[in-house]
Amino acid sequence: MAKTVFITGATGLLGRIVFDSFVNAGWTTVGAGFSRAKPPSILKVDLEDQAAIETTLDDIKPSIIIHSNTPGAANRFPDQCETDPDSTRALNIASSRRLALAASSRSIFLIYLSTDYVFSGRPGEAPYEATSTPNPPNLYGQTKLAGEKAVLEVCENTGLAVVLRVPVLYGHAESNAESAVNVLIDAVWKATRDKDAQGPMEMDDYSLRYPTNTEDVARVIMDIANRYLNADEARVAMPKILQFSGEQRFTKYQMCQIFAGILGLPLDGMVGKGEDKDAKVARPYDTHLSTKVLKDLGVDVRTMDFTDWWKMEMKAYRR
Repeated sequence: MAKTVFITGATGLLGRIVFDSFVNAGWTTVGAGFSRAKPPSILKVDLEDQAAIETTLDDIKPSIIIHSNTPGAANRFPDQCETDPDSTRALNIASSRRLALAASSRSIFLIYLSTDYVFSGRPGEAPYEATSTPNPPNLYGQTKLAGEKAVLEVCENTGLAVVLRVPVLYGHAESNAESAVNVLIDAVWKATRDKDAQGPMEMDDYSLRYPTNTEDVARVIMDIANRYLNADEARVAMPKILQFSGEQRFTKYQMCQIFAGILGLPLDGMVGKGEDKDAKVARPYDTHLSTKVLKDLGVDVRTMDFTDWWKMEMKAYRR
């Protein structure tokens, strides 16, 4: 009998790859979108409507839900969260709780996608274990942490939910603006094009990031889904918080240097910038996530080489 999965945020950067991965693995796969719904595979579901959530789950009867709304939603950038705090709280906290309540009452397993920004990222603290004490530096991290707590509280002692924290993501995108990594390509082009008119563009060369490919994340999600579903009642004793991350470390400026090198562009129109102590939104210095818990479960945590992947991907960008 084919297994069924329901994926929120299925039209976003990560959601699309996760959706395709489950389809290719033979699962009956249904996604949720809102503005980009494409029935019957991608349904228009309002996650702020409890009745709509319950009706959808009763109709498709999934054995697992992948709640990946945030990576493909408008609040994936911390700055945008600060400008619309009510919507951020509604999506990351209230909607996650609604989904967990509906899933738990139907014995549906839920994977909640969270972020490395639940940690403070102060110098000297990383890498963070899954058991490390969170201390989010901004509203984005605060609401994602609250979403974690909401989901795990609803599913407490049932083994029906797990949190998966991931860092900044990159991958195949419909628009570079979908990813805080992909969008740096646009910055490289702009710096090259406008350097004479506007002077050098400043780019963060302080905060450390561990960009992780969406295909690797999708593979890990698939592995988690199979392991936890196959464990049946034994999953009650399995870890509730998991972390996955690439191990290659870059600042934004260093990523821009890589992109410029691949594109064959000079980067004299861009300069690296140190710590911005006057930034409106606090950002962590280093939130490197330990993958120890996944390794202990036997999950393959290897990731694609950042530069090699972009060399293949950016053939389309060369002009």
